[in-house]
Amino acid sequence: MDLQLLVGLGNPGDRYADTRHNVGFMVLERLAKAAGTSFRPQARLQGQLAEIGSGEQRLRLLMPQTFMNESGRAIRATLDWYRLNPAQLLVLVDDMDLPLGRLRLRAAGSAGGHNGLRSAIQQLGTQDFPRLRIGIGAPAENPQERRERTVSHVLGRFSAEERPLLEAVLVEVGAGIELIRRSGLERAGNRLNSFRAGAAASSET
Repeated sequence: MDLQLLVGLGNPGDRYADTRHNVGFMVLERLAKAAGTSFRPQARLQGQLAEIGSGEQRLRLLMPQTFMNESGRAIRATLDWYRLNPAQLLVLVDDMDLPLGRLRLRAAGSAGGHNGLRSAIQQLGTQDFPRLRIGIGAPAENPQERRERTVSHVLGRFSAEERPLLEAVLVEVGAGIELIRRSGLERAGNRLNSFRAGAAASSET
């Protein structure tokens, strides 16, 4: 996979920092910090951008500043500016249908009820772009209670008890992104989709 752009979905501002809905931002902030770089506002891209690597190894990291429901506008603007196509993109997105500690990498697919993905699909005019869903768990099993608590859940922060699991997930996502770049989506998917936080890590590196 010719991965050129990583997009983390989330909401801008301190009010939403470190919330479950912003786990995509967390991944990018971690990658930028590890590379010794930082994000800068880019008005034309409607987001904040950082770059890691150089030359053919350069990877752009985008955090849309449009709020979740309009994320697609920033993605579209960035693809157009750099003359990239959706196949060169990986969207990092929270998923309430997956428990914390689980990941799901797909080359394409529907929005699955996620407003950020829905916006991306609308703006790009296609469902055919890779996405990595990062489990954040559901607020309840009962459907009615789940609906009532969804907003407070996704805009809430991870508990102290959940932090070790979250840390393991962020480490694994970083390793998975490297594997995508080296070996492609299918091989990376074999690792990421079988990942269980707390279990022994895959030997695939």
